[in-house]
Amino acid sequence: MTIEAISPPAASYTAFGLRAEAERIEPGLHLVATPIGNLKDVSFRALSTLAAADAVVAEDTRVTKTLLAHYGISTPLVAYHEHNARVIRPHLLARLEAGAKLALVSDAGTPLVSDPGFRLVQEALEKGVHVTSVPGPSAVLAALVVAGLPTDRFFFEGFLPHKSGPRRARLAELAPIPGTLVFFESPRRLAETLADCAAILGKRNAAIARELTKMFESVRRGALDELAATLAEEEPPRGEIVLLVAPPGADAAQTAAADLDAKIEEALTAHSVKDAASVVSAATGQPRRQVYARALELAAAKQHSEG
Repeated sequence: MTIEAISPPAASYTAFGLRAEAERIEPGLHLVATPIGNLKDVSFRALSTLAAADAVVAEDTRVTKTLLAHYGISTPLVAYHEHNARVIRPHLLARLEAGAKLALVSDAGTPLVSDPGFRLVQEALEKGVHVTSVPGPSAVLAALVVAGLPTDRFFFEGFLPHKSGPRRARLAELAPIPGTLVFFESPRRLAETLADCAAILGKRNAAIARELTKMFESVRRGALDELAATLAEEEPPRGEIVLLVAPPGADAAQTAAADLDAKIEEALTAHSVKDAASVVSAATGQPRRQVYARALELAAAKQHSEG
């Protein structure tokens, strides 16, 4: 009697109540975009890849487990996040070098955008591992296209510093960028961040995209100072937030310089040049050395005119 080898069942997933067989995928690292809220936004290719992989490498396995269960996918999950990356990454790379097929996902959206996947991809490429992308949802692009702001150029910053001083300093660095600025922000810091944006970036339009693709999706649009004043009087919103700010106008640099001069001149009425520079630098986020140099120029010009 001969014993025939029994092939393992083909990987599969369920969509629209129908069971589908997953297509085979190549060994390597597959970067799979997953829904940012609405589970229906996942692609058939993404489902097939997740089902065919040897393991799904996830930032938060609890979140990804819900997605896999919804589509009847039983692929094992491996947690990979900023707290365990240094330990787990060598094991993942060893599996990839041995010919494994791994799917990398973030909590939501496209991997590597504000998550720890970059180092894994970088080291996988260095070792000659095949890396491919399965594109799909992105909170950045979903917010950008509904904001009503210019889309031809944009700059994704991610999360700004938590404290106002460093946040204002970073905003001052971003101010000249000739494109729409895109930020992720915590609901509890949103009002403070809007106030800092209004103070540093000036009179620009902005949009607050909240809970995109979900039941309570909303987009609030308006001038930065108006949004800042409104949010300061409200309870913090709930859910995921994307904040977008319009690019500077043609006269933005000139206006910013005039505003800075006005702040310096006001500070000089009550402080020495050195102290005035410190006060204005702290308030605007502008480099103290730059503010001090301008304060010296304005103080000298005032002394000359009075003399």
